[in-house]
Amino acid sequence: MNRIVWVLVFAVSLGACNGGDNGEPEKSAEQVAIEKLAGTSGSETWTVRNGGSVSKDGSLQSADFADFEIRFISNNTGKTYITQNSNLLFDNNGNWAFEGENFDKITLSGIQPAANEEISFTRNQNRLRLEWTVPAPQNARVTGLAGFYVFDLVLLE
Repeated sequence: MNRIVWVLVFAVSLGACNGGDNGEPEKSAEQVAIEKLAGTSGSETWTVRNGGSVSKDGSLQSADFADFEIRFISNNTGKTYITQNSNLLFDNNGNWAFEGENFDKITLSGIQPAANEEISFTRNQNRLRLEWTVPAPQNARVTGLAGFYVFDLVLLE
């Protein structure tokens, strides 16, 4: 009798570990969040083109970022990003990391105004929304870039 109970307990615990009917292990919250930014392939590019938008302090700025692209990459060597046409708001490339334990905020390395700021992100299918505040800096060079930004980006396919 004990042997039957042990076999049943073992079978149930195996089923609980595999995360689903397809036999693949359940993904961690971090893995799910990485896929939101970098996709299942580990590299996805997001753009303003094809229906995206950019606003600063509630004012539409899409024309200034019409050709903006950001690619989030996650692989065995780390988490990196590459941008194009960022109008000095983002660095051309750098590293990214999660902030906090909810895996819904990132920071980007670099020296441009978006770097080292906590950026909230949400993904809904093929759309990615980034929100953050660029604080007023000490130097006049980037004072015009200070404000609350919302980037509604479209997956580049």
